[in-house]
Amino acid sequence: MKGAKLQDIPHRRILPTHDNGFPPIADVHARVLILGSLPGQASLRQQQYYAHPQNAFWKIMGQLFGASPELSYAERAQRLIQNRIALWDVCAAAQRPGSLDTAIVHSSVVPNDLPAFIASHPEIGLICFNGGKAADLYRRLVLPGLPATECAVRTKTLPSTSPAHAAMTFEEKLARWTAVLQN
Repeated sequence: MKGAKLQDIPHRRILPTHDNGFPPIADVHARVLILGSLPGQASLRQQQYYAHPQNAFWKIMGQLFGASPELSYAERAQRLIQNRIALWDVCAAAQRPGSLDTAIVHSSVVPNDLPAFIASHPEIGLICFNGGKAADLYRRLVLPGLPATECAVRTKTLPSTSPAHAAMTFEEKLARWTAVLQN
């Protein structure tokens, strides 16, 4: 995907009392969509996905796609796009004290318009969730509103790259994350 560009996808700010997510990293040729739940506090401060230095996401993307943390954020995003990977979150906004997914106030969640995103990215054949919370939010808030054709997109829940998920080593997480290569 030489010269691929980020799509201009509308993104809305919701409420000042909510943590507000980011627009997706994607272009129209994406084949895999990676969904998180909602950016953590370090990411919100830096306005970058997975900005916490202990989060394994960019280390894993470095191993799989050459999008290592040593590159600039723009270069990492471009590497994902070139490899036909889209990155977004299930939540457009939610109230959450701190950064833990368990602290998301469920009644406050405003989901991103994933049905429209999936419809406008017809080559997506796999949705990977960065952790169980993203998968749960997707099943509860997005899946019921998807047309049957979009419900057929394969999904895979992967271990969270968060430093809070210390039950697995980096090597174990990396081995599981190779699933993004299967589409």
